[in-house]
Amino acid sequence: MQVATSVVWFRRDLRLEDNPAWSAADGSTTTALWVLDARLWEAAGPPRRHALVDHLRVLDEALARCGGRLRVEVGDPAAVVAAVAAEVGASVVHANADATPAARRRDGAAAARLRDLGVGVDWHWGTMVHRPGAVLTRSGTVSRVFTPFHKVWAATPPAPWPEGAPAEVTSVAGRGWAELAAAAAPTSWGGGEAAASARLARFLDVVDRYGEDRDRPGVAGTSRLSADLRFGVLSPRHVIDVVGTEGAGRAAFVRQLAWRDWYAHLLWELPHLRHAALRPEADEVAWRDDPAGLAAWQEGRTGFPLVDAGMRELATTGWMHNRVRMVCASFLVKDLLVDWRAGERWFRRMLVDGDVAQNVGNWQWCAGTGPDAAPYFRVFHPVTQSRRFDPEGTYVRRWVPELGGLADRDLHAPWEASPLDLAAAGVSLGEDYPWPIVDHAAARERALAAYAAARAVPDGAE
Repeated sequence: MQVATSVVWFRRDLRLEDNPAWSAADGSTTTALWVLDARLWEAAGPPRRHALVDHLRVLDEALARCGGRLRVEVGDPAAVVAAVAAEVGASVVHANADATPAARRRDGAAAARLRDLGVGVDWHWGTMVHRPGAVLTRSGTVSRVFTPFHKVWAATPPAPWPEGAPAEVTSVAGRGWAELAAAAAPTSWGGGEAAASARLARFLDVVDRYGEDRDRPGVAGTSRLSADLRFGVLSPRHVIDVVGTEGAGRAAFVRQLAWRDWYAHLLWELPHLRHAALRPEADEVAWRDDPAGLAAWQEGRTGFPLVDAGMRELATTGWMHNRVRMVCASFLVKDLLVDWRAGERWFRRMLVDGDVAQNVGNWQWCAGTGPDAAPYFRVFHPVTQSRRFDPEGTYVRRWVPELGGLADRDLHAPWEASPLDLAAAGVSLGEDYPWPIVDHAAARERALAAYAAARAVPDGAE
């Protein structure tokens, strides 16, 4: 009996366990393929590149234990996948689909080339709990409000995934490893499934306090699994199985995975969300062209300690606490009145967990332009947020050490400190640390006026 030949095209699913595309190759001689797309590679910042190389290296080691290698090639993915499938004589390519517009164009091009070769494509959805289209309203659309989506999402049984493994894994390594090796660098994350599983296990020590601690950036109260889910070294279904929903903290965490699915499902149904506001009137906001303000925000020198701490953490590590992400996003959009798309592009480049669907969804939420968004008149006060969620200044002192000598009462708004207290702490505003680049109260009024003016523009008006 002749053994079937297949290709498993890895993308954002860099694991062997609980991976439906990999399991679907059951019993076949399989080429495990990953394609280095120069456009995506150049769009990613160093932290994400380094993490990616780490994950690919560990995946290659796992495949070596199966007797093969991860084949890494460079080029246009559609052309490369078709060429490899033809070279090995594959009858089918297995892959986990993605919801982003760019991924859908790529996958459509690859499927067309494979179809011309007589090669089948077997798509799965191993990066989500439920595939797009599985959680819909009675009218057959994705809910524009999260709570009803979550209700249906939680009640929907997961679709079955294949179980199995290839009979043989080919050992061709491909030409792309040399380029990846040139970009390799030590990371503090730890690559691969085992390291991600260890992070998940550590989270179990604090998950029952998730509801109380998740908003406190100075406390280890979040899972920090977002990057593992983004690269697919953990399956979201596996995470739910391990965490469970018994208890308020665990249920609150699993609810975040529903948000993750929701944003992906929305982008699948409404691909224009990648570039346009869900609410048409929001695209009429008269955003300011403020390159100096944008640069100050990117570099963590706005003069607002919590915002600067978050942006410096992002620049240094490629990660940022979720509460701080919301504060930083609100500051750019509402205090500086800079288009949310500029912030979305920066976060997507810099974040280790940079993910188009999640990034666009969260930025539109903060900007008040998207589905179930924060009201446009909700403007995070960066000082109030800092005092509420980092009261002892643990987080701010770590990332803005020049303010470390200030008392807790002064740390969050150093311009309010007395000259004597600033001098005692060795802080000279304008030299050691910048004055605030905007007056928050005035900036808030400016933003509210701009949003109100946009809402007043008649449909179809210029």
